[in-house]
Amino acid sequence: MSIHIDEVRSAFAGAYGRGPEGLAAAPGRVNLIGEHTDYNDGFVLPIAIERQTVAAWAPRGDRTARFRSLQSEGEAAIDLDGEIAPGEPKWANYATGVAAGLKAHGVRLAGCDVLFASDVPLGGGLSSSASLEVATGKALLAAAGSVEAVADRDLALICQKAEHEFAGAPCGIMDQSIAILGRAGRALLLDCRSGETKHVPFDDPGVVLLVADTQVKHEISDGGYAARRSQCEAAAARLGIPALRDADEARIAAAGADGTLTGKELMRARHIAGEIARTLGAVKALEARDYATFGELMYGSHAALRDDYEVSCEELDGIVEIARGCEGVYGARMTGGGFGGCAIVLAAAGNAPQIEQAVADGFEARFGRRCPIFATRAADGARILA
Repeated sequence: MSIHIDEVRSAFAGAYGRGPEGLAAAPGRVNLIGEHTDYNDGFVLPIAIERQTVAAWAPRGDRTARFRSLQSEGEAAIDLDGEIAPGEPKWANYATGVAAGLKAHGVRLAGCDVLFASDVPLGGGLSSSASLEVATGKALLAAAGSVEAVADRDLALICQKAEHEFAGAPCGIMDQSIAILGRAGRALLLDCRSGETKHVPFDDPGVVLLVADTQVKHEISDGGYAARRSQCEAAAARLGIPALRDADEARIAAAGADGTLTGKELMRARHIAGEIARTLGAVKALEARDYATFGELMYGSHAALRDDYEVSCEELDGIVEIARGCEGVYGARMTGGGFGGCAIVLAAAGNAPQIEQAVADGFEARFGRRCPIFATRAADGARILA
């Protein structure tokens, strides 16, 4: 699926009776490695993908902002001079939360109509929510004539707060950051404690990333995500440290041996410490174009997410297992928060068509349905289209 801008313009005219004045876009993301480390002050390594949410907008003569989506039903309308609170339809809370955050930041918002169109799979672990939030932020800033009024880091924090307070999902800062800071041909190493970033080359034409969607939907607001975050915070408290970022694998092993950490807290901490080490190792491997090492780190990440973090599922495990048996595959792992969603496969570009076929066939043989697969390279972050 791809978004055609002329179709978005036409849909906007059909919804609001006039054409849009401008369009903004923000991409979805794939996290190459570094899963569930962001809310533990760790490191992540995402790329922006070649799928996006487009927000078309036009000004209004009053102090109302209206939101509609081609992917979801219902319309939200908010009074920009009143208190902005969560409401119905629920999907629009991601957008209304951003409006509330921009207002609190001191931006004088302008009345406008906004229509969203997206080809980022919903609930697929590719951060459709952050894509929507960042596209909202860019559109509202453009409508207010204040495109440069909010720094990138601040916009990411505003969008993250919207997801926390309006959607009830305690996400980390990674998704919003890559949606804003993504760069074509580059992965983004993000230090989730300091906010420091480093763009890492991911532009080898001989390598492609395949994204396979299990179509098992997940909602990170349903409790499983929050429970793991709470378990990590409890483990850090037992260790007497600010966050699990501050304990390496040896310290976690020692805490398990002496009984400081037990059960789920030990399991979660073991994954986080190992995943941070894997992420930093993956950066070195990418810089050296050592895809074999990178792939082994991907497999290690998936195993830890399956066994210690318990966020995989049989469909994700199946894709990784099938891909591992294909010629030309360097590595595979689940990506995103888990409980369904997508798996990624790092592959030699020349083998990609055969790998896609093998994964789709193998998945259908096991689960009785095809899994959609698409290839992506690292794309640019949020931008004003017109």
